[in-house]
Amino acid sequence: MPLLGFGTWQIKGESAVNATAAALEAGYRHLDTATVYENEREVGTALRASGVARGEVFVTTKLPPDRAGKELETLQESLELLGTDYVDLWLIHWPPAQGPGHDIWSAFAQARAQGLARDIGVSNYSLDQLDELIASGPKPAVNQIRWSPLLFDKNAQDGHRSRGVVLEGYSALRGGTLDHPVVVDIAQRIGRTPAQVIIRWHLQHEVVAIPKSEVPERIVSNADLAGFELSADDMSALDGLRAAS
Repeated sequence: MPLLGFGTWQIKGESAVNATAAALEAGYRHLDTATVYENEREVGTALRASGVARGEVFVTTKLPPDRAGKELETLQESLELLGTDYVDLWLIHWPPAQGPGHDIWSAFAQARAQGLARDIGVSNYSLDQLDELIASGPKPAVNQIRWSPLLFDKNAQDGHRSRGVVLEGYSALRGGTLDHPVVVDIAQRIGRTPAQVIIRWHLQHEVVAIPKSEVPERIVSNADLAGFELSADDMSALDGLRAAS
């Protein structure tokens, strides 16, 4: 699973096709979509038109828990829209209202056994909810949660690692992170954009990042992460933003 992915939340229609195409052209090889995003067809269209082999791109989609009882039917619809025989990762988009979703998780395990999903995971789960789910079946490969320097939680990070669950962060460039004085200062000092600093922070923590944009220049810039690293002092300063706020 590439540490850098392209998020497609709130991008629809032709904009979703164009943005996904721009991401693939810029070198992204990880695409993140979901049933509720209503853009799986557009993401698939861009992937097929890109000329990039399907096996070179890691594709994630998600099931809304209100489709409980129709899990495999929903996945088949996603596959048809995406134009592929499988997804690399299928997530429960958020925990059901009642419990962690044992019945849903059983269907997810079935989809993996059938090769419809190479791996399975969850999104927006707490560590306690992860433990409840793990007690009933296979361990989720991934938990996708809101994550940024302003939300950094070492206990959560360590908790995922101790359980062998990959932490994937979303909405990293929202909530004031791009304008935070510490982020801006680091970016100006090293000659990078605030977005590049935040994404690089994810990668150095070995946390998966899925920034999204509809602007081709920003899509390219967000993937331009080679040739620099954040110092230990910079990482520590970013880690401390939540406690300082």
